[in-house]
Amino acid sequence: MQRVMTTDTSPLATPDALEQRHRAAALSARMDRLPATRHIWMLVFLISLGGFFEVYDLIFTGYIAPGMAKSGLLQTTTSSFFGFHGIAGFIAATFAGLFVGTFGFGWLPDRYGRRSVFTFSLLWYSVGSAIMAFQTTPEGVIFWRFVTGIGVGIEIVTIDSYVTEIVPQHMRGRTMAFNQMVMFAAAPVAAILSYWLVPTTLFGLDGWRVVVLVGSIGALIVWLIRRRVPESPRWLASHGREDAADRIVEKMETTAVAEIGRPLPPPAATVEQPAHRRASLAELLQEPYRSRLIMLIVFNFCQAIGYYGFANWVPTLLIGQGVTVTRSLLYSFVIAIALPVGPMLAMLYADKVQRKWLIVGGAFAVIVFGLLFAQMKSAPSLIVLGVLVSLAGQTISVCYHAYQAELFPTAVRCRANGIVYSASRVGAMMSGFIIAFLLRDFGVTGVFTGITVCMAVVMISIGAFGPKTNGLRLEEINH
Repeated sequence: MQRVMTTDTSPLATPDALEQRHRAAALSARMDRLPATRHIWMLVFLISLGGFFEVYDLIFTGYIAPGMAKSGLLQTTTSSFFGFHGIAGFIAATFAGLFVGTFGFGWLPDRYGRRSVFTFSLLWYSVGSAIMAFQTTPEGVIFWRFVTGIGVGIEIVTIDSYVTEIVPQHMRGRTMAFNQMVMFAAAPVAAILSYWLVPTTLFGLDGWRVVVLVGSIGALIVWLIRRRVPESPRWLASHGREDAADRIVEKMETTAVAEIGRPLPPPAATVEQPAHRRASLAELLQEPYRSRLIMLIVFNFCQAIGYYGFANWVPTLLIGQGVTVTRSLLYSFVIAIALPVGPMLAMLYADKVQRKWLIVGGAFAVIVFGLLFAQMKSAPSLIVLGVLVSLAGQTISVCYHAYQAELFPTAVRCRANGIVYSASRVGAMMSGFIIAFLLRDFGVTGVFTGITVCMAVVMISIGAFGPKTNGLRLEEINH
């Protein structure tokens, strides 16, 4: 096997450390020559099932909002900008929790493993969400929404790194698109359940509470299923557990040979990762990671305002265009169908077109279709343009989830994702207040003007400063 080595005179370059990195690089090379087998797709599917309830939790925020307002628990708008008895406060609590989960606990998967933290965070979400469903005061709902958001934040960081590390380099784009398709299948589920349940009372509970409980119960079931997923071999190898990693990769190789009916090609030359002491911010402030970190922080902050400014406010924006509450939920369901369809379409081109340019193109499409949406009054036009905005937003989502996980090495991948994601959570947290303010003072047109500004920043940050990643191995990107 050919080996590409670098001279390393750092304190971490002990013979044992160098040998560990050699073996880790060799395992990674073996994984990158694997074909796209049913076994790999099933692993991605099982990981994605947990993400299904992450998206369910995020998406129902907008769909249950009219029901919470109708019940008198929360207000649609508040007199002060930071009003915590309104829907904006509920949305802010969601993303404040996500911020704490991503920034404060993003290091957990790097320290304790993708699989362990993956399972723990889903259990956290289930318990917190169930408790929130039975709260009877605005303060109680908002507090437990914050707690639940922490678990979801940890989950988000873990999933992207998990999928990125467990698949060969030639299918990272497609598998992330598949992951997003499974996850965002939760959007129409949340929308149709909200359409059926939010206007009603079931078993003495307001409909919106039942919608929340469905996600909590479903996540517990998936928690049991996901125990079949192995740990990331790349993570195991980077933590000195090469024998355990080798067993997992060997199973993947054996399964691949049985499926394709011929021997696998020899692994390509190995490319070793730089040494890292721990998953720390100091490690990430070294080049080339520092400039990538800054670029993705700016990107995440602005894309979150643009994305969630539409996704979380679809029913309310439709009401602002003269649609009734019930019909707004029905139209929102139709629009939500585009959320899993977008990643399904992206599977066709995610590995063929540079991800950075797909992000730029998606942001431009959001601008165009969003401004047109703001001018429409007829139901067909609102639905069609709403679907197009959603498809464009999903293109951005599919690509950046793969993109930012690729830009950092295994040893600090989750920590880095946590930091850049935390900027997204701040942006999403602020989006509720910003959209409520723009909607109140400038109407739906003002909302999409604000979204346009954010998407323009997205185009500049990624288009001008983002590196290319398609077709490159993770070790090459981070060498």
